[in-house]
Amino acid sequence: MHLNWRPWLREQRGFLIFLLGLGVMRGALADWNPVPTGSMRPTVLEGDVVLVDKRAYDWRLPFTSIDLHRHAEPQRGDIVVAFSPADGTRLLKRLVALPGDTVAVVDGALWLNGAPVPLHGGGAASDEASPLGPLPAWRADEALPQGARHAVQRLPVHGPLQEMAPLTLGPDAYFLLGDNRDHSADSRVFGPVPRRLLVGRVSRLLVSVDPQAWTPRWERAGLALR
Repeated sequence: MHLNWRPWLREQRGFLIFLLGLGVMRGALADWNPVPTGSMRPTVLEGDVVLVDKRAYDWRLPFTSIDLHRHAEPQRGDIVVAFSPADGTRLLKRLVALPGDTVAVVDGALWLNGAPVPLHGGGAASDEASPLGPLPAWRADEALPQGARHAVQRLPVHGPLQEMAPLTLGPDAYFLLGDNRDHSADSRVFGPVPRRLLVGRVSRLLVSVDPQAWTPRWERAGLALR
């Protein structure tokens, strides 16, 4: 039996062109990513869908990490999507240190170039529910050098993430942390991230859904992030 695909292709031509354009856009210009974990709480929540600007730093060949043109430099405080250098997992983290910076973690606090990063307005908060109920948390605004203030969260736990010896970053190497400092696998675990593994910058949410009740969080739709 011979199938003639030509009539179907003619009828679906517009839709196929749309799909092709969408694929190229996601490969080279912009993308969206659902957030499955709480490593960026309280800034980004599970169930948020973030908009990723792939043109923020580099023009790249679509669907590759091949740079065609570098037109901007990543900045301290940027929220970025990157691939883990350990296993290639796609991550959402905050960029806190640049090439040439010396970064350390002392008793859970971030240090840059020999000085602690200032924290402002700290206070008690309640984190997401656990099997034992809501977790107590502490939140403050962190002020990175030359960066806007952003919220960070600490939990009442003690572990290996709370200490890291000073590390000086090499060329094209960036240090990423989750805003939920005691519940994030980040550069304290897998080390600095090469620039070629930075996918793009995130500055806004598209939509958000409560993953427990599967109901929209309308108040977070289109929310600007910092």
